Amino acid sequence: MNKVTIINSRKGIALTAAVIFFSGITFAQAQETNPAKDTVSDKQIEEVVLVGSRSGGRSKADSPVPVDVFNLKEIQQSLPQTNINQILNTIAPSFTSTIQTNADGSDHSDPAQLRGLGPDQTLILVNGKRRHTSALVNVNGAPGRGTVGTDLNAIPAFALSRIEVLRDGASAQYGSDAIAGVMNLQLKRDTGKLTGQLNYGGYLTNAAKDHTGNYDGQQYQLDLNYGNKIGNKGGFYNITWSSQFRDPTRRAGTESSSIYNAYNAIEKRAAENGVNLSSYFNNITNLKGTAGEQDFVNLIHQYSQGVGYFDSGFQTSIQNASTITALQGLLGANVTDNELAYRGQTRKDFNMQVGQSKLNNHQLFLNAEVPLNDNWKAYTFGGYSIRDGQSGGFYRRPNQARTFTGLNIDGYLPEIHTRIQDVSLSAGVKGKWNGWNVDLSNTFGQNSFDYTIENTGNTSLRFNSPSTFKAGGLQFLQNTINLDFSKSFDVFQGINVAFGAEQRHENFRINPGEEASYTAYDINGNPQTPTTPNSLKPTDFFGAALAGSSQVFSGFRAENATNKNRNSYAGYADVEFNFTNWLLVDAAVRYEDYSDFGSTFNYKLASRIKLSNDLNFRFAGSTGFRAPSIHQIYYNTTSTLFTTLPPTPENPNPQPSLVEVGTFSNDSTVARGLGINKLKQETSKSVSTGFTYKIPALNLNITADAYFIRIDDRIVLTDQFARPTDQQIANNPNNSNLLALQQEFDKNNVNAAQFFANSIDTETKGLDVVISHNYRTGDVKLTNDFAINFNKTKKVGDIHASDLLKNAGLENTYFGERSRVYLEDSVPKVKASLSHSLTWNDFSVYLRNTYYGKVYGADVVDANFDGIILPNEHQLVSDKIITDLSIGYNISKNFNLTVGTNNLFDIYPTKNVTASTNNDQFIYSRSSSQFGQNGRYVFSKLTVSF
Repeated sequence: MNKVTIINSRKGIALTAAVIFFSGITFAQAQETNPAKDTVSDKQIEEVVLVGSRSGGRSKADSPVPVDVFNLKEIQQSLPQTNINQILNTIAPSFTSTIQTNADGSDHSDPAQLRGLGPDQTLILVNGKRRHTSALVNVNGAPGRGTVGTDLNAIPAFALSRIEVLRDGASAQYGSDAIAGVMNLQLKRDTGKLTGQLNYGGYLTNAAKDHTGNYDGQQYQLDLNYGNKIGNKGGFYNITWSSQFRDPTRRAGTESSSIYNAYNAIEKRAAENGVNLSSYFNNITNLKGTAGEQDFVNLIHQYSQGVGYFDSGFQTSIQNASTITALQGLLGANVTDNELAYRGQTRKDFNMQVGQSKLNNHQLFLNAEVPLNDNWKAYTFGGYSIRDGQSGGFYRRPNQARTFTGLNIDGYLPEIHTRIQDVSLSAGVKGKWNGWNVDLSNTFGQNSFDYTIENTGNTSLRFNSPSTFKAGGLQFLQNTINLDFSKSFDVFQGINVAFGAEQRHENFRINPGEEASYTAYDINGNPQTPTTPNSLKPTDFFGAALAGSSQVFSGFRAENATNKNRNSYAGYADVEFNFTNWLLVDAAVRYEDYSDFGSTFNYKLASRIKLSNDLNFRFAGSTGFRAPSIHQIYYNTTSTLFTTLPPTPENPNPQPSLVEVGTFSNDSTVARGLGINKLKQETSKSVSTGFTYKIPALNLNITADAYFIRIDDRIVLTDQFARPTDQQIANNPNNSNLLALQQEFDKNNVNAAQFFANSIDTETKGLDVVISHNYRTGDVKLTNDFAINFNKTKKVGDIHASDLLKNAGLENTYFGERSRVYLEDSVPKVKASLSHSLTWNDFSVYLRNTYYGKVYGADVVDANFDGIILPNEHQLVSDKIITDLSIGYNISKNFNLTVGTNNLFDIYPTKNVTASTNNDQFIYSRSSSQFGQNGRYVFSKLTVSF
């Protein structure tokens, strides 16, 4: 890990601090020094951390809780990664985040996890103020499934001076979400200079050779930062602009399933002669046995003769078939290879777009402070970002009922386009009043996620279907008011007292899409209802119903429309005792009340004992909580998922397939009918203990911290409950609830349902070790950092299923094996990083090796083909080491050129077994979080400073 701007408290170097109090904690914003003027000759170098203490900042070694500090201004120039998530994934072993693929909105907003816990169990701060979460709910097959995280990539990394990661439970200080820890993003305060970076890179890898000649996924990024003084009393403004353009990567294999049937072949020959068979078939769908049907049969007879690879026997059978029913039994034959050859196509033309999505991202961020007088300052910071993403779904092949070949004779690959807009603004005043430090602030944040589905169709509309649909979107708003007080008293070696209050308002909205994006229509163009007879439902040639809604992503329906609010009120108190120069004790309490589920009280006790000038022992114990996000309570929609439903009497051995799955709100009729209990808060108990040790003669720092976190009533997204079948209802004539449930499923046009629920209790155990060393002589400076994280999360105790679910044998659907893997095995249990940074005159070299421990994919391998998934029947993704290397050169005092690579040796994850690949499309697991599946990335970066 890299050293931050150094401040030597032992030598009396002044720390200019502006104390910022956040509901439950105070941060000292240190006046950033000029690195060119920093002295490095003294071996007693102290890292000052601003998170985790109300005392106005203390050295990292003296902190009573473990904190990582990453100075982005120093290391960004050497890194191939350009956004916050990917930077932290490589430099912070306790942090995990990878780019997702084929996971709808999650393709454009990477879920991030700390200490193996969920994305929603880490609190994010910017300049010490609570950051709002994303509007997106991760409901598809990706790590962090069922969570609502914070969109770190809405903030330009170039706007940050450093990131502090508090690796300890801190809900008693910070409030909800701080179960795993807290991340504070500190914005730049630089003045008097203009800096910029122009970054270009792409993936140079053999995996791209079948698509783009060994090179794809190009990325261009431009970052600009400018700051200047306001007045002559410490005022400033600092503004950052960032634009990123990212191309997709393609890591699918070769589509191996059937693509064309004999009917498709005949349809193609008819189209080449100006005849659209679908138009004829639509006209006679309800006229079986009439002359209209005979005309259609005659067309089949006529154009089948143009298919040269039909042998004589097959041709004779077609000519002898006099009804559509008879032809249906013949024309389903697989003719893929012959038809591909005829059309001049290959199987790769029908591949999905697997890999990173296409992305354009633009961000503007401001940080400013203006003195009002000698005691008070006004401040503001915030920004706006807009991100346009494009990703692919599952290919709609011509031989599938989801494809209306009358419009798309070769099928199509539907595209999900997202527009993510994020706005934030914090403003306040801070200063001194009668000896007290006072901070009054208001922080506003809003995130919206809007979907447009392109290159798709509503097959039930047949020829009347558009190819583009506005599918609606999600919006989350948060406004937080803080009033905080703090004062130090000259008692013992110093006592710091702080207290304050917070009020937070939240709003969650689901905005419906256009009607055609979520509706199935009958043959007359009217919306289908549960009472629509089958005779009025449009079908393909083989009698399969044509699906409604926009293919790949069904729009949010009118009945999904949601506009919900909630408020919370909190009060806290914190006392930090420096009893002696060797004993520090910090105690905090917090009470918080929510309008939608009740109140919670939490406490924390932390201590640091200085055993010698260079050896500290520390420990902390706390309770914590995470309020169910307002999204998790009210989110409801319908999605097309590739999943395996539970066995039923009619289908005792289900196989993975595309299924319409409804995510029903926690307060819905379906949830109550299945015995899903009302959501309540997660509660936690955590303890940590460790030590810090410095060897000044060697410029060596060592920290080690062990931790234990118990979380009760953890909120997860259940597996899919299958629609009650007619046979199940017949076998249970006295259970009227089953019939009511079936009707609710049918009313929503879904085959399965899933819910958010307080399903389980978990325990997490882990160990963090960090060793940092630096050496300097003459023009040579060497920094070496080693960090390793061990963590293990497991479910403990019984599943919290209701009696209704237990009696129905649905306990393992409430929390199933797939959910267990996402919880316990999809994130590395061991992750380590060893980095070296060498500078010599105008040259710099950066080398890092990152070890990613093994994980398991939630994609299942049913080895016994019995429909029951055992813990050992999952895709193993073995451990790997990824090497990054960069070389920089200062062309002049104003220009630096750096070239390098991430994943130097082009390492890929373990390949999926065939059963998990979806016809060889997912060569690598998409349901685990390790280091991604894109291969070697090469880059060049020009940095300028004036």
